[in-house]
Amino acid sequence: MTVTGIISAIVVGLIIGALGRLVVPGKQNIPIWLTIVVGIVAALIGTFLARALGVASTRGFDWIELIIQIVLAAGGVILAANVYGRRGIRR
Repeated sequence: MTVTGIISAIVVGLIIGALGRLVVPGKQNIPIWLTIVVGIVAALIGTFLARALGVASTRGFDWIELIIQIVLAAGGVILAANVYGRRGIRR
């Protein structure tokens, strides 16, 4: 992967992670770096799923792929907030 590919992945991950975080109601107590990581993973898995479903290469903007990525990012944000939030609670 080239440097521009890595930078692109970080930018897309930031955007997808932020959109996924906006979709989830309430406050998520996770750091921005975790949001970016969730977004990058969601973007990669979403692209893979869109290709597997045959909707990744359409004319114009790939709205279905974007929706898949955002839904995956929202699920990842929920999972990360639950796991990350429980770390600080000691009983």
